[in-house]
Amino acid sequence: MSIFAGKTLMITGGTGSFGNAVLNRFLKTDIAEIRIFSRDEKKQDDMRHEYQVKMPDVAHKIKFFIGDVRNLQSCRNAMPRVDYIFHAAALKQVPSCEFFPMEAVKTNVIGTDNVLTAAIEAGVGAVICLSTDKAAYPINAMGITKAIEEKIAVAKSRYSGSTKICCTRYGNVMCSRGSVIPLWIDQIRNGNPITLTEPKMTRFIMSLEEAVDLVLFAFEHGENGDVLVQKAPACTIQIQAEAVKQLFQHQFGIAADKKPETTEPEIRVIGIRHGEKLYETLLTNEECAKAEDMGDFYRVPADNRGLNYDKYFKEGEVERNTLTEFNSNNTRLLDVEETKAKIAALEYIQKELDGTGNFVQ
Repeated sequence: MSIFAGKTLMITGGTGSFGNAVLNRFLKTDIAEIRIFSRDEKKQDDMRHEYQVKMPDVAHKIKFFIGDVRNLQSCRNAMPRVDYIFHAAALKQVPSCEFFPMEAVKTNVIGTDNVLTAAIEAGVGAVICLSTDKAAYPINAMGITKAIEEKIAVAKSRYSGSTKICCTRYGNVMCSRGSVIPLWIDQIRNGNPITLTEPKMTRFIMSLEEAVDLVLFAFEHGENGDVLVQKAPACTIQIQAEAVKQLFQHQFGIAADKKPETTEPEIRVIGIRHGEKLYETLLTNEECAKAEDMGDFYRVPADNRGLNYDKYFKEGEVERNTLTEFNSNNTRLLDVEETKAKIAALEYIQKELDGTGNFVQ
């Protein structure tokens, strides 16, 4: 019997890549209900039909709730009898958040506050908030709003009663909605150059399954107010593009109206987009001072000191970890073959490679 046996799990933003990964992982288990909470009825309808075909015996466990995290009453309406929440609803495209920062505030900041307020009121057992490496040392609107999301979660945890609140922070999820690998595959198939921003840029990479694993780790092992981080590897954007090119170069120029002029796709550098960093950070130097090493994960406990600092002026706290900033430049960097193997293992890629899972070495 699993920890979800007979329980109701709600996923905000549940029609996205993460929600689909959770459904694929848990729908056939002894979980009682998975509640999809989102504002797009078309995506909900598509998901409903997809799982009725794919998992007809258990599709009845999925319940769909139209609502918006931006509206507190909307969140309250979806909470009755919910045991656990994975809060994945977010605006997470860096350039669009740069152009419309207040929209990012409404979803990522106010939306998180609404979800947590409603969850605490309803006595939900645990809420896991999904955050991003861009929340550490944030320089763009998306990262800043996700950093505030984390601060809200930690602040709420101080008076959340029986509701446990944790955050998970992770890097780029390969082949998630809006990510770069599907774009590159389309460019290759259409006989167009692969466009990348900056060859030396490094990014953490992980699969959707690993993202779900991190959330489950937080659910099972996290304490109230924790931020949990996976020790993910990274690679340069150049390496990632080379890996995708080698996997799919045999499909170069297959579009009906395209004639391949060369034997392999060109890689074209287009420059850094609005608000992007050269590398991302999963743990800041300041967080490392108190981070706990948990094997494949780091745990950053909440700072639950009060606002009375007098005792710290008198007594002080000198103990500090020796760990320093954990970022995509000082983690393990994958080479082309390692990156290619990691990408090729994804179900999405297996389906794209002529339905065979074979790829060009």
